[in-house]
Amino acid sequence: MAAVFKTQSSFLKLWGLLAVVLAVAVAVKGNSEGDALYALRRSLSDPGNVLQSWDPNLVNPCTWFHVTCNGDNQVTRVDLGNSKLSGHLVPELGKLDHLQYLELYKNNIQGTIPKELGNLKSLISLDLYNNNISGTIPTSLGKLKNLVFLRLNDNKLTGPIPRELTSVSSLKVVDVSNNDLCGTIPTSGPFEHIPLNNFEHNPRLEGPELLGLATYDTNCS
Repeated sequence: MAAVFKTQSSFLKLWGLLAVVLAVAVAVKGNSEGDALYALRRSLSDPGNVLQSWDPNLVNPCTWFHVTCNGDNQVTRVDLGNSKLSGHLVPELGKLDHLQYLELYKNNIQGTIPKELGNLKSLISLDLYNNNISGTIPTSLGKLKNLVFLRLNDNKLTGPIPRELTSVSSLKVVDVSNNDLCGTIPTSGPFEHIPLNNFEHNPRLEGPELLGLATYDTNCS
């Protein structure tokens, strides 16, 4: 009988230890996502105090305003559109493994699009339109195989439209109008069904009819 009680006690201790390990793992995950978002907060000017609730001392960021989590306390949405924010994006955003929606449209965000956003394998919507973002569209966005909405219009983007995006079969909406892109408009893959006005007002961007007659990066030098 004593042996039975000893065995049961050992099992209880083991389960208790596993519960603690699991709790620590969840907390660490929550902290890593909180750290990534807090890095974004530190890089932004926030005159309207919309990020006031972003407290890095909390176990996870799921109670922060403008942040949505799933049932496992993993960040799935960041909704900061039209929030009068300025500053720049940070590479730490690429650590939000379960992020599906990154909404930062209609702000005054400057700088470039971090290539690390290509690590957001769950991303469905990337909305950065109506900012002052410069630099090129990262080729790493071609790794976002769940991406449906890519709206980068009304910025100061340069360079060609990455051909890597033609392999993202989930893409339904692409808008890069009102930038300074160059080269030719892709016509393969999801781009076959993207209306041409989603590419307009890029003075150096050539029409799709030149595909095959001109290199994809023509006018980019």
